[in-house]
Amino acid sequence: MSAPVFLLATNNAGKLAELRPIFASLGLECVSMREAGVSSDPEETGSTFEENALIKARAAMEASGMPAAADDSGLMVDALDGAPGVMSARFAGGHDVSDADKCAFLLQKMADKEQRSARFVSCIACVFPDGGEITSRGECEGSIIRAPRGESGFGYDPVFVPEGFGKTFAELGPEIKNGISHRARALRAFGEELARYLGRQTC
Repeated sequence: MSAPVFLLATNNAGKLAELRPIFASLGLECVSMREAGVSSDPEETGSTFEENALIKARAAMEASGMPAAADDSGLMVDALDGAPGVMSARFAGGHDVSDADKCAFLLQKMADKEQRSARFVSCIACVFPDGGEITSRGECEGSIIRAPRGESGFGYDPVFVPEGFGKTFAELGPEIKNGISHRARALRAFGEELARYLGRQTC
């Protein structure tokens, strides 16, 4: 049984830029919602990354009839009791807040914190038209620096240094980041779950 074409349930250009090559490295074909002519923007009411990823994937699958994969991800900072967490995109206000302002708001919250440990978390959910669902999770440990560095990436990348590196995600560039990121790890696990799922379908 050949692998299906997946709908990527996001309108975030940064996520699409990261997801496409990772899907390609797994030998999986994918299309964006714009390419598929699909509109889906459900309210993310979940309290966990997994719940929100499933909400987005289910809505996209229902709107398109295609197997839909969605990512929900964010930054968890130990000194802020795990915030911003599932509110990462809205931590500094609405979705229209710039990435620079998001980073500035986070650094303001961290100004008096000596503990700088944090992790990026990504959860991938895929929902199939036959009702099947799979999820995976990836994490990348690191720390929050005191001033942004770097020009690539998006979101909180300029203030996050992954463990074992001396540069931020925004300085490392996509080739390195896409090999070590939370999203890359979640997608590698997703590939394993998908292979098992498709294998069961052919039995």
